[in-house]
Amino acid sequence: MAKNLKIGLFGFGCVGQGLYHVLKNSKGFKADIVKIAVKNKTKQRPLDKSVFTFDKYEILDNPEIDVIVELIDDAAEAFNIVSYALSKGKHVVTANKKMVAQHLQELFDLQHKNNVSLLYEASSCGSIPIIRTLEEYFDNEQVEKLSGIFNGTTNYILTKTISEKLSYADALKQAQEKGFAESDPTNDVEGFDAKYKAIILALHAFGVFAKPEEVLNIGITTLHTNDITYANEKNYKIKLVPTVKKLNDNQVSIFVLPKYVNADNHLYSVDNEFNGVIVDGEFSGEQFLKGKGAGGHPTGAAVLSDISALSYGYKYEYKKQHQNPDLEFTNDVFIKIYFRYNRLIDLEKLNFEEITERYSGGNYNYVVGYVALENIINNKDYILKNNLFVALVGEEIQQTLKNGKSENKKVSLSINA
Repeated sequence: MAKNLKIGLFGFGCVGQGLYHVLKNSKGFKADIVKIAVKNKTKQRPLDKSVFTFDKYEILDNPEIDVIVELIDDAAEAFNIVSYALSKGKHVVTANKKMVAQHLQELFDLQHKNNVSLLYEASSCGSIPIIRTLEEYFDNEQVEKLSGIFNGTTNYILTKTISEKLSYADALKQAQEKGFAESDPTNDVEGFDAKYKAIILALHAFGVFAKPEEVLNIGITTLHTNDITYANEKNYKIKLVPTVKKLNDNQVSIFVLPKYVNADNHLYSVDNEFNGVIVDGEFSGEQFLKGKGAGGHPTGAAVLSDISALSYGYKYEYKKQHQNPDLEFTNDVFIKIYFRYNRLIDLEKLNFEEITERYSGGNYNYVVGYVALENIINNKDYILKNNLFVALVGEEIQQTLKNGKSENKKVSLSINA
C-alpha cells in the first residue's frame, strides 16, 4: 500500500509551481507539501506565507518530512541540499541535471551508504520516462546506442530555422519571447544541458560514469544560413543530438553535436519544444519515445511520478553498473561530420582522415568526411572563436577506419568549457 508522503520542497519557480499544480490536481495519488524553501523574501507568491521558509534546515532537519524535492537553479547549493538530505536518511527527488551529472558518482555512493533513494527522472528529457524505461524495460537487455533530442529550447530554435527560414538570431529571440529560452541561453544552445542529460542516461543505459569536463559538447551558436541551405538542399533537418554508443566490451563514447538527420530518422519529425529519445537494444532493436521537453507541467509531472514511486519504496537498481563494472568512457573514435570552414588552415586543424564530399566557392566552404573525435575536442575553442560549424552526418561511429589509421589508443581529455 502506498504511503502518504510528507514533502519538503526547495524552489517555487516554474517547475515548483508546476509540481504544486499537478500534485493538487492528481486523482490517483496524494501527498502533502509541508514546507517550501525559497530564496527571495520580497517576491509575491500565490500561496499563504506560512507555507514558505527561508531557512533550509527547517525542512532538512524536520523529522516529519519523508521526502526532499529539490527544484532550484543553483547546482552547487542543490548538491549541498541533496547530499545533506541523503546523509540524514531522507529520500530525495530532484530535477537538477547539472548537479546530478557533476556529482553522479558521489550521489550513487551516498544512496547506497545511507540506504535511501534518489530519483531524478525529471532531470532528463522532460515528461519522457526514459530513466525508468532503461531501469525496468532494458534492465537485462544490452543497449547498443542511445541518442535523441534532449533539449526543447534548441529544438525549437532549429525547427524555426528550417520550417520558417528564420535566422538563428531571430529564432532565439522568438524562443526567449515564448519563455522556452532564458535571457542567457548558453546552457541550452551550447549543448551543456544536453550533455548533462547524456551523462546521466549513460549510467542507466550502460553503467558507465563520465565526467562533464571529459565529454565534448558543441551547440548551435555558430549556425549560419549556409548550413541551413545545405540542410534544405539535402532534405535534412538539423537537430542537436547527444550520442551515447557502446563500442566494444569495455568502452562507451559520449558526445553532443548538431546533426543532419534525414526523413528515415525518428528525430526528423520531432519539432518545436518536443524531445525524442532513441534506444537501440541488442534484441528489441530501436525503441522511440517522444514527449514535451520544456515547461513547468511536463517536468512537474515527471517529478510527481518519482514522488509516487517513492511512496511504494522504489529505488534505482543500477543493474547496468553491476553488469558492466569494467565499462569505461572513451573519446577514441572516428565520426563522420560536415565542417564549414573559412580558410585552409581551419581545415588543416581537424586533420580529416578521409573526405567524401567537398565544396568551395566564394564565402562558403565545407567538407564532409571522417575525423577523430579527439581532433574536434582539441580544437573546440578554435571552432567557436572562428565561427566555424561542425555537425554529425550519418550514424557511423567507429574506432578503426577502413584505411586502418586508428591506433585504437585510450585517451583521457579535459575540455575547456
